[in-house]
Amino acid sequence: METQVMEVRAIELIRRVRYGRLATTRRALPFLAVARHLVIDGSVVLRMHSGLGHHESCHGTVVAYGVDNFDAAATGEGGGEDSGALWSVQFTGPAEVVHPTQEQRTRFGAAPLQVNGEPFEPVYLRLDPHFVTMHTLDFHATQPSHHTA
Repeated sequence: METQVMEVRAIELIRRVRYGRLATTRRALPFLAVARHLVIDGSVVLRMHSGLGHHESCHGTVVAYGVDNFDAAATGEGGGEDSGALWSVQFTGPAEVVHPTQEQRTRFGAAPLQVNGEPFEPVYLRLDPHFVTMHTLDFHATQPSHHTA
């Protein structure tokens, strides 16, 4: 698949789900954090809880972000032309703390009330997708499995 076409397709797939996983390092150790995301002007904007401090580790660095439809496809909720087909998108790129407009913040929808027992305080990171990869599995997750003894 041509690189530019794949990148457009990957961004299109990212728009279909609400959450993904941010991967970076903190004190030289790798970690993953779940984040709510939106695609805004070709960038992926994440909403996270500021109290965990993940944004501090990410701001000004290159991070990875992954999105998939594994749960939705397995339950038949994937929707669209790929209903039931499994896919995943990953990209790396620079991250930066941003302040979305009120309209953009509204598009994120309701925020969690608490994270680990403390009030949710949002912080937003903009990721600029570089080095995009997309993978699809050539079967439907709803297919019955065939086990051999």
